Amino acid sequence: MRHTVTAMALALSATAVFAEDKVTIEFAYPYSHLFDVTYEAMMPAFQAAHPNIEVKFRATYESYEDATNTILREAVAGNLPDVSMQGLNRQAPLVDKGIAQSLAPFIAAEVDFETDGYHEAMLSLSTFDDEVYGLPFSISLPVGYYNMDVLRAGGIEELPTTWDEVIAACKTMKANGIDNPIFWGWNITGNWFVQALLWSQDKAIVENGQVTMDSPEALVALEQMQEIFTECEMQNLEWKAALSSFSAGDVGMMFWSTSALGAVERSQGDFELVTGPFPGLGETPKGLPAGGNAAMLTSTSDDPAVREAAWTWLKFITSGEGAAEVAKTTGYIPPNKAANEIILADFYEQNPNKQTAVDQLPLLRDWLAYPGDNGLAITQVIYDGIERIVTGDATDMKELQEELVEEIADLLPNG
Repeated sequence: MRHTVTAMALALSATAVFAEDKVTIEFAYPYSHLFDVTYEAMMPAFQAAHPNIEVKFRATYESYEDATNTILREAVAGNLPDVSMQGLNRQAPLVDKGIAQSLAPFIAAEVDFETDGYHEAMLSLSTFDDEVYGLPFSISLPVGYYNMDVLRAGGIEELPTTWDEVIAACKTMKANGIDNPIFWGWNITGNWFVQALLWSQDKAIVENGQVTMDSPEALVALEQMQEIFTECEMQNLEWKAALSSFSAGDVGMMFWSTSALGAVERSQGDFELVTGPFPGLGETPKGLPAGGNAAMLTSTSDDPAVREAAWTWLKFITSGEGAAEVAKTTGYIPPNKAANEIILADFYEQNPNKQTAVDQLPLLRDWLAYPGDNGLAITQVIYDGIERIVTGDATDMKELQEELVEEIADLLPNG
C-alpha cells in the first residue's frame, strides 16, 4: 500500500508540474469551410507530440482580405494572435509594418531545417530582404472542375483547353437544355483570376510599383472575361453559392481554385467529377498565380516559452506530416517536398483530381499585392469593375479599362 500511495503522490506531483508548464498560444486562420477539417486531422498528432502546448483557435477569417484587415486592427489594439495564416499576396504589408516577425532566429536554431522538407523555391514565397517571415502552408492554382454527367448530357465529351473551347462548350450545352453551364471565379479573393489571365500572357499585374491595368494584356483580359460572361450567359452567383451549386450537380463547368476540391468532394452529389488544367487564351497559359497562405509569427508575447511554443506549432503545421493533411483534406498542394515526395508518394496516383494542380506547378508565378497602404482598396476597385462586366453594366471594355486605370492611379502611393 505504501508503494501505491507513493506512486500516486508522484503522479499527482508530476501532474501539477505538467499543468504549471502548460503553454497556451492563439492561432487564427481563414476559410473555415476549407480548413476546419484539416486542423481537426492535425491536432491528435500535435497534442501527442506536444502535450504541454494548448492551441486556442480564434474565430476564422472570412477571406484573405478579412485576414489582413483583422490583423491590422488587432495590431492597433495590441491583441494579435501568436500565429496567423495570411494570404501569400498579403504578407509584404505585414512585414513592412513590423507585424510579422522574422523566423530567421528560429530557423537558425534548427538542425537540418531544409532536409525536413522546406526548400528555397517554397521559402522564397515568404522571403523579404533575404529573411524568411512565413512558412508556406498551402499552395493553390486555378483549375477547371467538370461535372461529366452534365457535360455529356449537353453533348460535350472532351475537356476544353482554351477559353474559346469553353465558350463553344457553353453554347452546345445551352442548345441541349443545360440551364447553367458555367461558373467562372471572377469574385475569388485578391483579383486572383484577373491575375491568372494576365499571367497567362506572361504579364504581371504590378511592375516597378505600378499596376499594369493600362496594358494591352489587361485589355485582353477584360475582353476575355466579357466574352465568357456574356456568351455563356453566366449567372451572377456569390462564390459560396456557386460552390454549393456545383457540388449539388447544377453547374456543368466551374473554374476555381484547386483549394476547394476537398470541400466539393465532401458535399458532392451523385455525378462524375473530373478536374482539368486551367484553359488558356488560345494556347497553354504561360504562367498562373500561386494562391494559398503562409503561417506567420505575429506574437507580441515577451515570454520565451510562448514564442517557442508558437514556433513549434507553426513548424508542425507546415512540416511533412502536417502538410500532408493539407493535401488529404483540401485540394491545396503542400509546399513541402517531404509531404509531396515521401508521405504522399502514392496519394496523387490514387487521387487524380488532386494531381491536376501539381501538374501545373511549372507555371507557378507570384500572386501580387498592390503597392502602398491602399492595396486593399485597389483590390476592391478591380473587383467592382469586374462585377460591372458580369451584370452587364459595363459593355465597352476600353472605356472600363480607362476608368479602372484612373481610379487606381488615385490610390497608388504617388497618386
